[in-house]
Amino acid sequence: MRPILFAALTAVCWSVGGYFEKKGLHLGGLSPVLGITVRTGTALLVLGIASYPGLKTLSGIGLAPLLYLVLGGGVLAGSLGMLSFYTAIGSGELSRVMPVAFGLTPLLGFALGAVLMKEPVTLHKVLGVIFTSAGVIFITSGR
Repeated sequence: MRPILFAALTAVCWSVGGYFEKKGLHLGGLSPVLGITVRTGTALLVLGIASYPGLKTLSGIGLAPLLYLVLGGGVLAGSLGMLSFYTAIGSGELSRVMPVAFGLTPLLGFALGAVLMKEPVTLHKVLGVIFTSAGVIFITSGR
């Protein structure tokens, strides 16, 4: 149950955060890249403080785990994903951008988990992915 609560907290933080990010971009007339830079600098400060006690463990993890974190988290999710997200919220409707950005994530996460990590495929998961994906289609197709 604890992972689900943290996942729900993530959704709240990202949704409310997305609202504030869009507001900040528009109020300041900022480019998406500058918005990401402010966001990332702030996150780096907060996360640097939070992770300080465990920084020494990085030296012993090896190259492969570090590459996964750098490429997956730093390049794909942290840079390219955020650049795409900020570009989308900078010019699109928040009520459409957020559901597409985060509503398609279950489909992709389910597929990656099932195919690459050999996680169990259950009827509940399949139906959840279908309904979530259908919801994204409904939100984005209507005016």
